[in-house]
Amino acid sequence: MPPLPDPRSPLLAAATAPQVWDLLVIGGGASGLGTAVEAASRGYRTLLLEAHDYAKGTSSRSTKLVHGGVRYLAQGNVGLVREALRERGLLKKNAPHLVHDLGFLIAAYTWWSTPFYGIGLKVYDALAGRLNLQPSRLVSRGGALGKVPTLKRDGLRGGVLYFDGQFDDSRLAITLLRTFEDHGGVALNYAPVTGLVKEGGRVAGARFRDGETGREHEVRARAVVNATGVFVDEVRRMDDPGARDMLSPSQGVHVVVDRRFLPGESALMVPRTDDGRVLFAVPWHGRVVIGTTDTPVPEASLEPRPQEEEVAFILGTAARYLDPAPTRADVRSVYVGLRPLVRNEKTDGAGSTAALSRDHIIRVSDSGLLTLTGGKWTTYRHMGEDTVDRAAALAGLPERLSLTRGLPLHGWSPPGETAGRPDHLRVYGSDADDIQALPGADRLLHPELPYTEAELRWGVRKESARTVEDLLSRRTRALLLNARASVEAAPRAAALLAEELGQGEAWREAQVRAYRDLARGYLLA
Repeated sequence: MPPLPDPRSPLLAAATAPQVWDLLVIGGGASGLGTAVEAASRGYRTLLLEAHDYAKGTSSRSTKLVHGGVRYLAQGNVGLVREALRERGLLKKNAPHLVHDLGFLIAAYTWWSTPFYGIGLKVYDALAGRLNLQPSRLVSRGGALGKVPTLKRDGLRGGVLYFDGQFDDSRLAITLLRTFEDHGGVALNYAPVTGLVKEGGRVAGARFRDGETGREHEVRARAVVNATGVFVDEVRRMDDPGARDMLSPSQGVHVVVDRRFLPGESALMVPRTDDGRVLFAVPWHGRVVIGTTDTPVPEASLEPRPQEEEVAFILGTAARYLDPAPTRADVRSVYVGLRPLVRNEKTDGAGSTAALSRDHIIRVSDSGLLTLTGGKWTTYRHMGEDTVDRAAALAGLPERLSLTRGLPLHGWSPPGETAGRPDHLRVYGSDADDIQALPGADRLLHPELPYTEAELRWGVRKESARTVEDLLSRRTRALLLNARASVEAAPRAAALLAEELGQGEAWREAQVRAYRDLARGYLLA
């Protein structure tokens, strides 16, 4: 069989074709992809460059919730909660194959807990307005155990059940990538920006390196958006070497365990932990995600690692509420995301990161570089809308209305059409039938993982996957669901990838080695 054409080649050719783009977006996470979809859907010629892979960093390592933020309501940030609840409702309408309702139980062990949290969650419902998912309600002791059968029973009085949204973060990122391409946008991963191009003191484009060939390229654009998440300060210093840091990064750790620890269909929310955060135990893709923490870190890194005390804190808090409770031996995977928290300029970022703003912020440098940072997955669309409004005005682009409030995302299909599919296929929406037609649709990648070989082929052919890590961490979620099983699956994944890309045995072996090294960081020693 002749080798398949490399799907990257036409993307690189389009990215480097002589032209001036309306917008250049640097960064392929939630904020960059949201900005790119916003721009392309308005008809602006848009190029997106990602240094590694789409959602490689924070955007694939969330708590998997599309939510308003109950904790922010308790802090009095009503505006942020109202905005997030509105966006939650819009995202469910625009991507029903990716977002679904999930009930969250707050268990009550004191007499005052039920009325206290019950009143607060009625406010939460009211802020959502017509886009509310389902109304919160009080539940009895028996009702609480019906929702979370493994709750500790001693002293349990009942609880409050409320509803938020759940999603698969990296799958939403890839869906946004496909949506961007559907609207004529061009995106390239493994294309790190190495410098900015200036004309007359104004930013007019960027230089990037093709990570696969090492060749340098230069692109021109009327507006350049820095949407690189926790790495925005690195790009800002390409513009101004003396720029002060905007961010105080914080890391959030999650552990993934088997469903036997949370066998019902509802999640558990602990409203106040010892460090003042909330803790979630959330059913997800046949596992349970438990987290998170809020630990300041001195600098951003591409592969942050959990601290021993963070893992102990998560498991210790879970043990207060669950019986049986997971131990270190039960952890299938542990992952860490970094939050791009905007520094408090009055205190120079000192103090607890739990108190820093989760709002997004847009700054425009003297040379015209737009930097977008902060925010969270739930509000990605609004972040993109604000950014493109600013960029269009700055660049003198023709004014065009935003369409994304009602824009169906790639793969959109009515909820009834995807309801019967398993999770690992439902996230593809209307593409699922095409995936099922590929070779390997009837062959599991690994007996302890839900994914088939066809899904990996699809990831290479249609979703710009270039490495085993891309396939096992972000096109599928094997690394997060069961890190050890994903390592065992890596040789077969590498063989499929090499076959699709026409690579040889040495390349395949190097891919397996690199993936094994990476996956060690997701296993508890």
